[in-house]
This record gives sequence, C-alpha cells and structure tokens, in this order.
Amino acid sequence: MTLPLNLFRRPRWRTLVLLALLLASLLWPIEHLATRYYRERVAEQSAQTLELYVANLRGTLRRYEALPHIMGDLPALRGALRAAEDADSVNAANQLLDRVRRQSGADVIYLMNPAGLTLAASNWSEYDAFVGRNFAFRPYFREALAGRPAQFFGLGTTSGKRGYYFATAVRDGHEVLGVLVVKVDLDHTETLLGSTPEQLLVTDAQGVVILTSRPEWRFRATRELSAAERAEIAANLPYPTQQPQPLALGNQDWLRQSQLLAETGWTANILAPRSLVERPVQSVVAIAAATLLAILLLLAVWLQRRRHLLERLALDARARQELEQRVAERTEDLLALTERLKQEVLEREQAQQELVSAQDELVQAGKLSALGTMSASISHELNQPLAAIRSYADNAGVLLDHGRVDEARGNLKLISELTARMASIISHLKAFARRDRKAPESVALQPALDDALALLASQRRALQVELLRDLPDATLWVQAGETRLRQVLGNLLSNAFDALGDKAPPRRLWLSAQTLADGRVSLSLRDNGPGFTAEALARAREPFFTTKTTARGLGLGLAICDTLTRALGGELLLANHPAGGALVTLNLLPADTGIGTQSPEDCP
Repeated sequence: MTLPLNLFRRPRWRTLVLLALLLASLLWPIEHLATRYYRERVAEQSAQTLELYVANLRGTLRRYEALPHIMGDLPALRGALRAAEDADSVNAANQLLDRVRRQSGADVIYLMNPAGLTLAASNWSEYDAFVGRNFAFRPYFREALAGRPAQFFGLGTTSGKRGYYFATAVRDGHEVLGVLVVKVDLDHTETLLGSTPEQLLVTDAQGVVILTSRPEWRFRATRELSAAERAEIAANLPYPTQQPQPLALGNQDWLRQSQLLAETGWTANILAPRSLVERPVQSVVAIAAATLLAILLLLAVWLQRRRHLLERLALDARARQELEQRVAERTEDLLALTERLKQEVLEREQAQQELVSAQDELVQAGKLSALGTMSASISHELNQPLAAIRSYADNAGVLLDHGRVDEARGNLKLISELTARMASIISHLKAFARRDRKAPESVALQPALDDALALLASQRRALQVELLRDLPDATLWVQAGETRLRQVLGNLLSNAFDALGDKAPPRRLWLSAQTLADGRVSLSLRDNGPGFTAEALARAREPFFTTKTTARGLGLGLAICDTLTRALGGELLLANHPAGGALVTLNLLPADTGIGTQSPEDCP
C-alpha cells in the first residue's frame, strides 16, 4: 500500500507570508488603542496636577487679598498720612509695616499719599527701599485712589522682582488719605512641579507668559498683541520689555490642558510632552510585534514538524512494504531503532545537565535576593542614626564657633554612641539574615523609649509634635534585646511623625503603657494624624508596601517591627482610634527586674 505523493509535498511558505501580512495589519488598531489609552492617562494626570497648582496659586493670592482692607483702618497709618512731616509718625508706620510683613509673609507693604509718593514701607531700612519713590503711574494706584479695590501683576521697577499687588484706599470717613499696597512674591509657585516632564505656563489677559517652569518662556507673548494692548503695556510697564517676543509652541510637540482663573484673568496651562504618550505606545507596538513574530515562528516550527511527520509516515510505509518482501532487512531496521534510542538517551542526559545548571542559577538568584533584602533593611535602619549624627555634627560646629568646647565634646560623645549603635544594627541585621536567634534579655521599657525619642528629637521639634505621656513611675521590664527593642520603637515613632507631617497643627502623640491581665506589658502609641487606610491595615506588614513617596521610605519599617516583635514572643497590633488617628499597640512578654546591662546582641 502506498500513500499519495501530494501528501508528502513540502508546505508552501507562501501561506506563512500571507499570514504574516494578516497579523501585521493588527498592529495599526493596537497602536490606535494604545495611543488613546495613554493619551487619556496623561491627560488625566495633567488635569490633576493643573488642578492642584491652580488651587495652590489661588490660595496664595486669597491669603493676602483682604490684608490691605484690614490694615487700612490702623490708626498708625492714618497718622503717618496726616502728619507726613512728623518723623516719629512715619517711623512708627515703617515699624508697623515691617512687623506685619514678617508675620504675613508678604514681599513688601508700603503706604503712599494721594500724589503717589511712598511715605512708609516695610523695606524702609534696606538699600532698595521704596520710601520716597513715586508709583502714581501704576494702575493699581489709580484704581485704589478712585475708591476701587485694585489688583495688578508686574515687575517691580525698584526691586526688579515679579509680584502681585493688592491695593486699597486708606480713608478717614469719606476722605481718601492715601493708598496702601501689599506686594506678593510669586517666584516660588514656579517650582511646584519640580523636575517632572510636564511644563507650567501661566499667561495674563494679554496672553503674555508671567509664570513658567521654563525661564526662557518668561514674558513672551503666546498670541499676537493688539495696538491697544501694546499701548497698555507701555503705560503700565508690567514686564521688563515693552515688546514681548512671540512664543511658538507647536501643537505636535505638547498635550495642553488649560484652566481660567476668573478672579485674575489669568490662564494656567500645563504642557505634557507627547513623548509621554509616544514612548509607551512604541513599547506596546514593539511587544505586539514581538508577540506576532513569536506566533509566526511557532507556526513555522509546527509546519516544519508536520513535514517531518509526513516524511516519517512515508518511510514507515515503505519499511512495511520492504519487511513483507525481505526479512533480512528487519535487522537493519532494529539497528536504526537502536541508534535512535541512543540519541534519545543522550538528549535526556543533556536535559538533565541543563536542569542541574538551572537549579544552580536559582540558588544564586536566591542568594542575590537575600543580599538585596539585607541591603535594603540596613539602609532603612541606618537612616535615623545618620540623621541624628548629622544634626549633632552641625551643632558641634556651631558650638565650636562660639567657643563652647565642653558642649561640643558632649555632641561628639553622642556621635560616637550613635556609630556604635549603627554597628550594632548592622551586626543584628546580619544575624537576622542568617536566621540567627539570640536569647532575649531583661530590658527596661521606659529608658529604651526615651532613647528612641531622643534619636528622633530633631524631627519632633521640626514638626512641633506635642508629646503626651501616660507611663507608670515604676520601671517596666520586658523580654527583648536593647537593639531590637530600639529598632521597633524607633520605627514606630518615625512612622507616627511621618503621618503627622501631612497634618496641620496641632500635632499630638500619646504614649501609654500598662500591664495586662495576662502579665504582658502593653505599650500604646496614638497620634491625631489621618490614620490607616483599609489597604494599609491589610498590607502594612508586607515588605516594601508603603504609602509614602520613594524618597521618604522603603516600606520595610512595619515589616521589620512585626518580624522582630514575633521573634521576641510578642505581637504588634494596628488599628484606628475611635477619636481619630492611628493606634499602634506593642505587647511584649514580661521579664524579671534587671540591671539594664547591654545585651550581647548590641556588642560589636
């Protein structure tokens, strides 16, 4: 019996070419969908960023909007306007304006008579003081003198700094005695976006750029100015130039989002480079192309194997015919079969060797992963002592400059103790990476808590955190190691301070300790911060999970605390307090009264 010859005909590669063209046509809809997705994603992120920036800018302006109206009723300012020749009245007005400027954060506050001459200013003692200068040409002066609240953006003719001016008339009944002006510095608002690829662009009513994250765009016109607008610019001098140069922004290079600030007539724009869309789209298309290519290669392999299978079937058919005719050729077939078996054995041995090699690579990868975990832990645990060392070193320099040698020597002693503590932390983390377990010691809880608070004292003072203690007078002894207990307490306190950093004052931290009915010692830390989210409560003990930015944390603190606490036979409980804020409870096994000696794990 013979099989038809067309059954063994070589498959035509033309089929693969046609299939490749068909699959390649799928790349266009994939690119289209990816472009739309990433464009919407970038637009959403840009809109959120723009909304935050506009809210911050509005908050900055509204904070000073009512200040001129409030100060216009102060008797000291009215007295200076009525008795401009009286040096004491003018000096009192200068002192008052300087004090209000420092308290409010304004750039300059100054008082002008009806002729536009500045009588008193908060910068009266500086080299570029406004006193004696005439600003009658400014539109805010004319509007305020006419009895209307005035606002104006412009470049200071004296200081050369940009600012936003709020002006109002100082009255005595219906009589206008002068004009009070508050200038706000807006330079810091340009840095709010940081180093992100998005660019900030704020234009005034004339379309001239007044605030931008790119200095080369500043004071350039985004549209053609009319003759009336150019005349207004020449009269009011809001910019360093009377002929703003045009700024051409190609729509093909940027994705723009705009928002109008109706109260000022400004338009805030955020420009996202199209590369934020094009790069991920190119990656998606490349992945799709690679996937399609892999499919084609698999199909080619399948066709090749099919051809080989058909050829093998043909050989088997011819072999059966030959076996019916010649019995002697059976021996040759057996020899061929033996050779194939040998080849399969060799292939099996080669596969076994590749398996052993893969296992060795997995072991090496596990070692590298362990090294990475220990490196991340060491970096996390050494942040606090390093911050304290930096603070003590800076203080020591200041003390030496003032000749306070004994106090400086005390700071150097503290630095030495902190370096010893860092060595202890590293030794402990190495032992932890080896799964080493040392017997707990009797450790006094209150001194360890005081030590951790001292390590974070500079952070607590910077945040103005009020510390409320409810600790017993008698020393509580727990089963722990000095270093491990300080690690746990330091991490828990640091997390509490970080949570309070995002809250407006007052910031409070309650510390309480008690002995439970089962004999365990319970330490509670409660703050009045935002508390834990549902996701944070569920995943807080996972390594590298964090709600902070990457610049502020690695997400290892609570994971390390939980591991160390369980190693000591205790437990770490996380919850939200009914009155608001986070509540962290640390339960430890009690210990016999000790003498507070250093644990062996703390020895270098």
